[in-house]
Amino acid sequence: MNINGIQKLTLLDFPGRMACTVFLAGCDMRCPWCHNSELWRTDAPAQMTDGELLDMLSKRRGILTGVVFTGGEALLHPELPDLIARVRDLGYAVKLDTNGTHPERLRRLIDAKLLDYAAMDIKNDAARYALTCGLEKMDLAPIGESIALLLEGRVQYEFRTTVVSPLHDRTSFIGIGSMISGADRYFLQSFTDRDTVPFGGFSSPSKEEMQTFLDTVSPFVKFAAIRGE
Repeated sequence: MNINGIQKLTLLDFPGRMACTVFLAGCDMRCPWCHNSELWRTDAPAQMTDGELLDMLSKRRGILTGVVFTGGEALLHPELPDLIARVRDLGYAVKLDTNGTHPERLRRLIDAKLLDYAAMDIKNDAARYALTCGLEKMDLAPIGESIALLLEGRVQYEFRTTVVSPLHDRTSFIGIGSMISGADRYFLQSFTDRDTVPFGGFSSPSKEEMQTFLDTVSPFVKFAAIRGE
């Protein structure tokens, strides 16, 4: 199994842990504001093999305590459960980032107790979900199934939304709040433009807009915050 990118140390991606972040190529969305568009295709260049990753993690025990698997969409890889199991055998906690399009694979990981934390991106309200994902149309049933699965509370989780102008407005967060009602944790994070973003025309909301969006969604969830402030 190829590893398509790695951040060897992060204090931000795994709450409460010093971790490394492992990037896996392939995604079933085409978000036009994506920071990792080079990982959309499954044939993206590999940086290391899974064996080399495990060797690196073996040497960094005592320095790192967590590993984050992200993408792309990491759940597209059928080999992922085996790799996670081997990472956990080294003593690491594991976090998964997912877009929620594969609830059956997410459920298998939770059932097998292979995850310590899961973060699911909520792209927008139902009416603008496909648009925000760069798709002409989209079946939102899997998204709803993944939300419901995490709301069961069998693994620590968060929902999060990258807020992009002009794709989001106050109505977005009324819809998002309804989708994740009762969630333990929800974070808003402001879009930041980068060279890897495939399309132009997107910008960061103002601080006032972000606060309005936070105030709008907060009544729906147990805890909500703006990440990065």
